[in-house]
Amino acid sequence: MKRRSVLFLMIAVLLLFAVGCAAGPAKTEEPNSSSSSMSVPSESESSAPPAETEERPEEPEGSASEESDASSSGQSAVPAGPATTQELFAEGYPEAQELLENMTLEEKVAQVFLFRCPSENALAAVQTYQPGGFMLFAKDFDGKTAEQVCAEMESYQQASKIPMFLAVDEEGGTVVRVSRNANLAPKPFQSPQQVFQSGGMQAIVDDTVQKTQLLQSLGLNVNLAPVADVSTNPADFMYARTFGQGAAETADYVKNSVATYNQQRMACALKHFPGYGNNVDTHTGIAVDHRPYETFMESDFLPFAAGIEEGAPMVLVSHNIVNCMDSEHPASLSPEVHRVLREDLGFTGLILTDDLSMEAIPAYTGGENPCAAAINAGNDLLLSSDLQADYNALSAAVQDGTVTEERLDESVLRILAMKCCTQYQLERVVG
Repeated sequence: MKRRSVLFLMIAVLLLFAVGCAAGPAKTEEPNSSSSSMSVPSESESSAPPAETEERPEEPEGSASEESDASSSGQSAVPAGPATTQELFAEGYPEAQELLENMTLEEKVAQVFLFRCPSENALAAVQTYQPGGFMLFAKDFDGKTAEQVCAEMESYQQASKIPMFLAVDEEGGTVVRVSRNANLAPKPFQSPQQVFQSGGMQAIVDDTVQKTQLLQSLGLNVNLAPVADVSTNPADFMYARTFGQGAAETADYVKNSVATYNQQRMACALKHFPGYGNNVDTHTGIAVDHRPYETFMESDFLPFAAGIEEGAPMVLVSHNIVNCMDSEHPASLSPEVHRVLREDLGFTGLILTDDLSMEAIPAYTGGENPCAAAINAGNDLLLSSDLQADYNALSAAVQDGTVTEERLDESVLRILAMKCCTQYQLERVVG
């Protein structure tokens, strides 16, 4: 509301200025009326001062007051993001609204899930639940030929009323779900660090093209990469999966990666917001991040800001408890962490959780199902390994009012808008 008020004030000032110019001799060019609207200025129109790195998002008009407040609290490294909530998927919203109006409550609940692909009866699960998508792991590819994988992906898409997200983690290095299968790729993809060492940023671009072409040829349409975490210490849990360099270099890596994914019409996801740092593995327990907010502003946020500015459609949120933002909730269940991502970094795409079955979540919730809390925190997509239990839990939460249908509709509309965008290759037919 503060940002909108400032925008309205600027509009009023500009209108008064225009009236003054009309009444007297024109000494200067009258401001373009479009520059005082609610729309986000293009990169060439932005009047934001140069940031410390080129990867930071441009400051939208009307955010000067917020920046002043942030500066006074030592939080000025990342400019405020765009005020327009539908900017990224604007093309898809009209069709998405029509689809939403004709969906049942059950269909809307299912649409916010990115389920781990069931080992058995996966096609039946699509027919029964109509989920937003499947997350596929190495077991879903091991020993199979490209023809077999294509046939399975196409069967899922054909059984779904709405095109599904068919997602995978193909980061390269220690996380390769697809290319580890010699039937599908000549060799596993190398880590970003290895690729960069062999040929610089051009090698990163070429490697990303090869990834997207392989995944798309198999019918996959989302890669949960690149890793935007900053790590320079080989002892860190996340180091081997990162670019292995400082914030500015990692931001450049993320920017080039996202640009390449977009050019190839492949959806990607930045992870693990708000930045993993040197924290322990949340697959096995709770990780508590004690670093000050200034560290995130000056380092961890920069690669995410670069990817968001470049048009990354998805951001995945970690399960770390980040004390400087919310000492009571894991980031994936924290409304404040999601506010930072939406309002301070200006992200308008899909926010998804890390896998809600990871030990950090049950350890925090005491075994209580986290799906309602995840939606209420601001996530759009829930990465779930327990299809039936998680679906039933969220459905019950909507029916008893723990999650309002209005809140559910907000995420479903955003998901549908992305699926309706021609920017991403989300067609039903595979191959």
